[in-house]
Amino acid sequence: MLSAQLKKEIEQGKLRDRLLRVYGNGPAEAAEQEKRLLSAITEFEKLYGEGRDISIFSAPGRTEIGGNHTDHQGGRVLAAGVNLDAVAVASKAPGGEVRVKSEGFPEDALNAADTDKRAGESGRSSTLIRGICAGFKNAGYNVGGFYAYTSSRVLTGSGLSSSAAFEVLVGTAVNGLYCGGAVQPLAIAQIGRYAENEYYGKPCGLMDQAASAVGGFTMLDFSDSENPRAEKIPFDFASCGDTLCIIDTKGNHQDLTPDYAAIPREMKLAAACFGKSVLSEVDEKDFFSNIPEVRSKAGDRAVLRAIHFFAENRRVTLEAQALKNSDFSEFKRLVNESGRSSFQYLQNVYSPSQVKEQGVSLAAALCEKLLAGRGGAWRVHGGGFAGTVQAYVPCGYFDEFKKYIESVFGEKTCHRLRVRPDGGIKII
Repeated sequence: MLSAQLKKEIEQGKLRDRLLRVYGNGPAEAAEQEKRLLSAITEFEKLYGEGRDISIFSAPGRTEIGGNHTDHQGGRVLAAGVNLDAVAVASKAPGGEVRVKSEGFPEDALNAADTDKRAGESGRSSTLIRGICAGFKNAGYNVGGFYAYTSSRVLTGSGLSSSAAFEVLVGTAVNGLYCGGAVQPLAIAQIGRYAENEYYGKPCGLMDQAASAVGGFTMLDFSDSENPRAEKIPFDFASCGDTLCIIDTKGNHQDLTPDYAAIPREMKLAAACFGKSVLSEVDEKDFFSNIPEVRSKAGDRAVLRAIHFFAENRRVTLEAQALKNSDFSEFKRLVNESGRSSFQYLQNVYSPSQVKEQGVSLAAALCEKLLAGRGGAWRVHGGGFAGTVQAYVPCGYFDEFKKYIESVFGEKTCHRLRVRPDGGIKII
């Protein structure tokens, strides 16, 4: 659709029903998204000219619902796409030219046919785009030039995976512009991971990209790491009477790489005691029958982290079943179990080298106190150490809860989220 015509249709409210489905939260939110899209189209026209045939794409941030540090052991994760998303106004471009301008950042320029890795380009958004073009090409899909203006509301540093949302957004745009939407969400997620691993230079699993690409509540099984299974869980979160929120503890993530890396390393050390590469391949009964040997070879913390893995991996399946049964009370009981397991056994709530900074531990302790007797729940979210805590707060109590939390951690540290049904999509 030509950009002028699309702006007219948005102004006339013709996208209102579509936006209500994607973003929820009633007409006011849809109206806000209309303004956002109109602004994005205007910026696109300033950069790439008026009168172009454009499409609008969206990819959500993701939140980890269950399965703290289980994915890298071939385990299961329950995740969800959220209302905070990245959007792109995009059109085809001639000659393979690719130009992408993200709000607040310099424009990236390359050619879709030039997929060779560039020395010194790792760590830049341009190399992610190049890697995604390479991933489509290597998989036998069509790829070509495009112009795009992107705008993101996925909070950086919040554990909502802004980088994965960008990768899925670009992949969804390529899919829509050149593949007729035929590439499946998990394939787009795999292309995004490929770009991040091989081009951007950051090792990561597939959980973030898969959750963004699929959307909704999704259980992901990583027992086959190259071909994970995804099961969408039907559950209407809006009907549960609770508010899902993320508490950003504003911790310093610098120098925490050794702490993050120690978790998979120690879990793999425990698995190696049984001749296996990851804990999902180890029989739990064998593990508990041989703890003295594991202690001797891998250390006590590795034993405790393995105990967390076995319980957490099983808990993901139980959480998914509770949602299928619309048993939200049981689901929240399991969420609290997960939080305590991360605190006690996984031990990813603070760095042993920085004991004066324990924001995650403090947020967890405050959630436990504030939500006691109110039917709420909390858990450690994502990598941990200096990151975020997730909480389920009764809707009528949320404002009071938020006020107290932000009195401790600062303004705009308690973020309300909504689960959105769609992953990476073409809005129009």
